[in-house]
Amino acid sequence: MSGHSKWSTIKRKKGAVDAKRGKVFGKLTKELTVAARLGGGDPTGNPRLRAAIAAAKAENLPKDNMLKAIRKGT
Repeated sequence: MSGHSKWSTIKRKKGAVDAKRGKVFGKLTKELTVAARLGGGDPTGNPRLRAAIAAAKAENLPKDNMLKAIRKGT
């Protein structure tokens, strides 16, 4: 009964996509935290943090999450 319940089809796809996205976001926030801890919270003087921010922006990580991760590392 594939066409009977549209939500059952959506939730299966959404669950897989959200899990994958969550895994990527977790790795990015961890890298931001480590980069901030090693070189400081200022991206102008910390090339590793600058690269991590660029990668996070490329994956559409919310700015609030980025700032929290950087604050956690400093």
